[in-house]
Amino acid sequence: MPDTISSIISPEGSLEILSQHEVSRLHDTSKAGLHDLLRRCALAVLNCGSPTDDSVALMEAYRDFDIEVIPQDRGIRLKLTNAPAEAFVDGRMIRGIREHLSSVLRDIVYVYNEIQGHQRFDLTTAEGTTNAVFHILRKAGTLKPGRDPSLVVCWGGHSISREEYEYSKDVGYHLGLREMDICTGCGPGAMKGPMKGANVAHAKQRRRQGRYLGISEPGIIAAEAPNPIVNELVVMPDIEKRLEAFVRLGHGIIVFPGGVGTAEEILYLLGILLHPENADMELPVIFTGPANSADYFRRIDEFLVYTLGEEVRALYRVIIDNPTEVARAMRKGIDAVTDYRRTRQDAFYYNWRLTIDRHFQETFEPTHQAMAGLALRRDLPTHELAANLRRAFSGIVAGNVKEQGIRAIRAHGPFRLHAEAELMRRLDALLGSFVAQGRMKLEGKYEPCYTLG
Repeated sequence: MPDTISSIISPEGSLEILSQHEVSRLHDTSKAGLHDLLRRCALAVLNCGSPTDDSVALMEAYRDFDIEVIPQDRGIRLKLTNAPAEAFVDGRMIRGIREHLSSVLRDIVYVYNEIQGHQRFDLTTAEGTTNAVFHILRKAGTLKPGRDPSLVVCWGGHSISREEYEYSKDVGYHLGLREMDICTGCGPGAMKGPMKGANVAHAKQRRRQGRYLGISEPGIIAAEAPNPIVNELVVMPDIEKRLEAFVRLGHGIIVFPGGVGTAEEILYLLGILLHPENADMELPVIFTGPANSADYFRRIDEFLVYTLGEEVRALYRVIIDNPTEVARAMRKGIDAVTDYRRTRQDAFYYNWRLTIDRHFQETFEPTHQAMAGLALRRDLPTHELAANLRRAFSGIVAGNVKEQGIRAIRAHGPFRLHAEAELMRRLDALLGSFVAQGRMKLEGKYEPCYTLG
């Protein structure tokens, strides 16, 4: 049995000062269906640093863990029972973990109290969804109106080689030297490396307000706890709103080697940029990795061209084994973003102008029936095929690391995907390469959660 500690703590940040009405609502909410969600997410944050991406195994290891919201006259306190001992030093919770725990609680409560089911947010429309994403980010204090564009979104796998991790750290270092900040999915691997590198560079440049922004969602945070460098954490309600937050906030995007989650992000991004209304959008996109990742990006590039068309290549640049060139190209691209938005009097802190088709906003629940029903055919409109491929990869991510997906696979067997013959062959080759390269899982033998046919 792992070592545990029980403690009562005060939240850090915006939950410290609440009205009695807000405290009452928060207490009622936790008792009306959110307790299990809070418990799973809180345990993941408290277990930061553990080398596992199996959320079910984590819950089973700490089955006696619990979190209780205790209302006070001037706010709330959190009662933690049998929490992972690694989250404490001499009986006191590590401050960064306490901040992350408070952010998780803040965003879950805000979404369920103020966003979902609220009349002013029509989540069945593109405008309503984008407005909801904006309000969640504003509540978290993530929007920074007084800062020039500098936020680089870094995507990549949580299960990567040591060489790929060091490369991502080196890229982050060169970005930081050029006064750029980092936004990632906040987990390990290619999400941690750029932040770590930028943190060192910011110290050298005396950049005292460096940003290391992590954006997660409940299913992912329960499998990939925020790395300790994250100094701003936002938890979106689902993967679709998480992805929208990335592209609305980011001023440029760098993609490192990864697995199906990274492929999902790539398809989401390029599917949006291919929309005719985004034809003149300034958003630099760079695929990069060390020398031994050249084959990985060649496979990605070939798959994208086959599924989305030759014109997709104009939307990204591939740079292999050259961190300095990546940083210089991104700095130049973000300078172009600054000029573009200033000319059009657009906000620097949130990309309202970007058009996102409803296919990319609609919440996809990866059940066995939904996965089997995905239309994967090249005669579909390009944006629709991109959206369906994104959903297919999202379902595989769920089956790999999310508790609900893992339990569904255990109960009913692997998801089954259907596609036309040549697309099936290429999809099989791409997914097979991810498995062969160990990109699906952090530890242990990988058992595929999908079948093709």
